Amino acid sequence: MTEYLAVDGGTIAYEVAGSGPLVVLAHGMGDSRAAYRSMIPPLVAAGLRVAAVDLRGCGESGADWPEWSRTAIARDLLAVVRHLGGPAVLVGHSISGGAATVAAAEEPALVTAVVELAPFTRAQSVRLGDLRVRRYRQGMLRLLGAAVFGSVRLWRSYLDVAYPGVKPADWDERLGRIDSLLREPGRMAALRGMGRTTPADAGARLADVRCPVLVVMGTLDPDWADPHAEGSAIVDALPAGLGRLEMVEGAGHYPHDQFPGRVVPLVLAFLRSEAARA
Repeated sequence: MTEYLAVDGGTIAYEVAGSGPLVVLAHGMGDSRAAYRSMIPPLVAAGLRVAAVDLRGCGESGADWPEWSRTAIARDLLAVVRHLGGPAVLVGHSISGGAATVAAAEEPALVTAVVELAPFTRAQSVRLGDLRVRRYRQGMLRLLGAAVFGSVRLWRSYLDVAYPGVKPADWDERLGRIDSLLREPGRMAALRGMGRTTPADAGARLADVRCPVLVVMGTLDPDWADPHAEGSAIVDALPAGLGRLEMVEGAGHYPHDQFPGRVVPLVLAFLRSEAARA
């Protein structure tokens, strides 16, 4: 059941399932909380209270917002955590990975751990050699085209590259839902707004994080020429001993949707190990 939370600037939609320690799931741009549809049941079965959030401008959340930065998204997530009686583990994909970093740095008492899935958490730069990597070149051209021209067709084309090889069983339905949402008033504007932001605000807060962080990258993620190097750089920028990196072989930019059966155990093992350490 969809619930709504009024925050400064608009309304955030979310749904909650299960009972136990709170985990908040935040998706990437151009998407909705449906991105976590395969992860929610096993997380609930593991004894967690799971809140899946639609980012500002996405899904069933309000469409018109003054800002799209990771810092703004982080404050929305923290508002949800407060409303649900946190603290919480924050799980963020892509742009939300950076937002989770900001949230953990801003309110350490509200965030017990962070899971970053294919996160944009550092300022990005393109080197000439990167463009020799075919999947990176293909992904970036489609991603930039969708953001610049507001093209749903190019976004769908990007998703085809971002899910290399294995597609979810309900792929056609998933694409249809994304297509339908992006054609609603304001939804493509939100995608374009997020696409124009920089991860620099999140990168600047990595050293301020005080909770454990799991970074999960797909080996075939088209958003980076070298996904392992990007994940390692995030871990290295965190305070020593807080971060760890896990690679999902064959996954693209959506490892949690392509291979939930691999990602959920990684997340649960991480949470159990940190709980035991605490």
